[in-house]
Amino acid sequence: MTPKEIVAYLDEYIIGQKEAKKSVAIALRNRYRRLQLPLEIQEEVTPKNILMIGSTGVGKTEIARRMAKIMGLPFVKVEASKYTEVGFVGRDVESMVRDLVLASVNLVESEYREKSKQKIEDFIIEKITQKLLPPLPTGVSDSKKQEYENSFEKMKKKVKNGEVDDLKIEIEINRRIIGSDNGMPPEIINVQESIIKVLNREQEKIKKEMSVKEAKEALKQDASEAVLDTEAIKFEGLKRAQEAGVIFIDEIDKVAVSSKDNSRQDPSKEGVQRDLLPIIEGSVVNTKYGQIKTDHILFIAAGAFHLSKPSDLIPELQGRFPLRVELDSLDDEAMYQILTQTKTSIIRQYQALLKTENVTIEFDENALKELAKLSYNANQKTEDIGARRLHTTLERVIEDISFNADEYKNQTLRITKELVSEKLQDLVENVDLARYIL
Repeated sequence: MTPKEIVAYLDEYIIGQKEAKKSVAIALRNRYRRLQLPLEIQEEVTPKNILMIGSTGVGKTEIARRMAKIMGLPFVKVEASKYTEVGFVGRDVESMVRDLVLASVNLVESEYREKSKQKIEDFIIEKITQKLLPPLPTGVSDSKKQEYENSFEKMKKKVKNGEVDDLKIEIEINRRIIGSDNGMPPEIINVQESIIKVLNREQEKIKKEMSVKEAKEALKQDASEAVLDTEAIKFEGLKRAQEAGVIFIDEIDKVAVSSKDNSRQDPSKEGVQRDLLPIIEGSVVNTKYGQIKTDHILFIAAGAFHLSKPSDLIPELQGRFPLRVELDSLDDEAMYQILTQTKTSIIRQYQALLKTENVTIEFDENALKELAKLSYNANQKTEDIGARRLHTTLERVIEDISFNADEYKNQTLRITKELVSEKLQDLVENVDLARYIL
């Protein structure tokens, strides 16, 4: 996609913030451009990391997440502050790269699974049919074999069409130990996995009795493992994370040490910044799927910078984020556009939710304008939480309708300006109350 097409797509979900969208679109397009270059130049062209500055709820995370989704890129969002929670440095910062590789492998696996959907389904139906019609003993006549094959094909059709879903069968499925790496180094994960394999050697397969319908679900994982090339998936996942991965580091301002502080010696915050440096600069990280170079991963950092400034970050880290974009705070007009113009707006979400109860809700134009205005006022008088305030105010407006939905079955309800004012006016004007309730 060209930068213009990327921005046009982002416009469907995020109002305003043209500069941030432009920077992100160019960063994405540059990746495509880099891959068209000769190999020796490709190595030299590194992504231009982006620092987004703006209050909470103005669309920083949404821009990055939507962008990764449309391009099918491996994407992870991490909070810089969580690397300060334990001891001085907190969680090992390399774990963000391991999280990215895991997300990338899962993304590739789901693509492969989609491509091999038919093969997986055939494998499951074959397995279940074999349970319903056990194989013939050896030495039977050709006519019996032919008869058996005809019956087998008929049974396969029945299994596929769901005609025998209620029948009970006993199937064997692989036992799986479900667990996550919790950011641990791959060496420790490998030791853990070896111990688990030894302890469960005798019980790797377990037998279960279930209906054919349940068996179709239970066998999906086994079928995927039998049909898909897991090594190719791991290799492709690792490669894609390395060449096209995006890591979004939120709350980067929380690890900046404000210049107002007399002492800049905060080992927890500065320690995190120094640990981030080699990863953002380019280094090799060990993961359970193999080594990954971080040179071509795109890093997008974001923060509100209310109590600190971008210049409070250590100079080396500032240099790793050459592109800076400031996102605008949302005024009442932007709030109104978010309610009415975005593709999956909160209004449409609530209408769809209540439609499940056969209740139709319609919003007057003036009601939406009033809702946007009062949400903006609440942001001005208390903390500015951007578009997230709309969730709070709208929930209060239709709370009673939602609660009594069974009484309004098959009815159409109009949300008027008067109703919005009645529910919110007093709250917004009473600042002390608004601080608690909104």
